[in-house]
Amino acid sequence: MSVISIRLNQQEEELFQSYAAITGENLSTLFKEALKKSIDDEYDLQVYKEAHEEYQQDPETISHADFKKELGL
Repeated sequence: MSVISIRLNQQEEELFQSYAAITGENLSTLFKEALKKSIDDEYDLQVYKEAHEEYQQDPETISHADFKKELGL
């Protein structure tokens, strides 16, 4: 397992330590979860952009009634 260090100023350290105490998690876990969420958000944005670009090239729309019919509702 590797170790990565980050530099925090006093205010950041106090804020992060306070939050860790509130959640009952350690800073390592909180930092990893935050980074994973950021990666997930970036991936979701990229997927959205690709889907939006594809839609712009070939827009297809259907009525609400037809959409419900496709879903079997």
